[in-house]
Amino acid sequence: MEWTVRGHRYRTNHFVRWCDETDIDNMNDLAGRDIHEYRLWRKEDGDLNTVSLQTQMCTIRVFLRWCGSIEAVDPDLHTKVMVSQVPPEEQQRDELLEADRAEEILAYLSEFHYASIKHVLLALLWETGMRIGAARSIDLKDIDLEDQFLTLKHRPETGTPLKNGAGGERLVAISSDLAYLLEDYMENTRPEQTDDFGREPLLTSRQVRLSQSSVRRYVYDVTAPCFRNLECPDCQRGTQAKCSESVTPHAVRRGSITHFLTEDVPTEVVGDRMDVSRKILDKHYDRRSEEVKLEQRRSYLESAELGSIKSDYDTKHE
Repeated sequence: MEWTVRGHRYRTNHFVRWCDETDIDNMNDLAGRDIHEYRLWRKEDGDLNTVSLQTQMCTIRVFLRWCGSIEAVDPDLHTKVMVSQVPPEEQQRDELLEADRAEEILAYLSEFHYASIKHVLLALLWETGMRIGAARSIDLKDIDLEDQFLTLKHRPETGTPLKNGAGGERLVAISSDLAYLLEDYMENTRPEQTDDFGREPLLTSRQVRLSQSSVRRYVYDVTAPCFRNLECPDCQRGTQAKCSESVTPHAVRRGSITHFLTEDVPTEVVGDRMDVSRKILDKHYDRRSEEVKLEQRRSYLESAELGSIKSDYDTKHE
């Protein structure tokens, strides 16, 4: 949650800077035309692409909605914020599930759908950042609840290959919370199923092992606001269509990786855990803003400087 708050703070700081430059010192003076002018200014000032501009303006819309709730601006001003429409191919490339939203969804699942297959699936994908194929490959015997880790194995001959083959085989540590959830699911919720190869999948369905299309459908379902009884624009719940506010399983993976990086987990550790090279991680998965990266570097350097000062102090006083 903290890193998301920092991201909002960075984006609203640009709005404050624009207000200073345009001599706006009273929020009550803001009108729709001003918001449009800010949008054009921010796009040029930051040389933003469509996805980045969309993120910036979504934050401003949320901010203005809050301002309207305390009568600091016209209550309808947030409706005049233009949010850029991102082409599907570009949106998919940059789409991610943000940490605060993931936590809200998981909290809802824990309260109202505890230990359901949807709860287990999202918790597993979010905490481990693994791909669909890896999640589907897990059998009951691959779960060590006592030592709290999962074993991922490449088993193409029995229908569950890993993307990177044998090179993708690894042990994945899990939290005690996820271990308890898996235990409750296996003992109380999971239908006992054995596939044609004598394997017992963790994630089961009427077809024994949960299919990739079912994984996608479940993730679409739980990440749509309407699943939590929230407003869902262009909602098509009850159909096979994907709600515009829901995300793909790959967006969950991208969000998980970004979250771990933002929490200062070393890149090498994240890469090994999620089975992704440094080059691919930087190019396709790391969606930290430049401001967040800046603050992380600053914190690291400040910690290193304090450590150096302490070391010098200890040496002088030995």
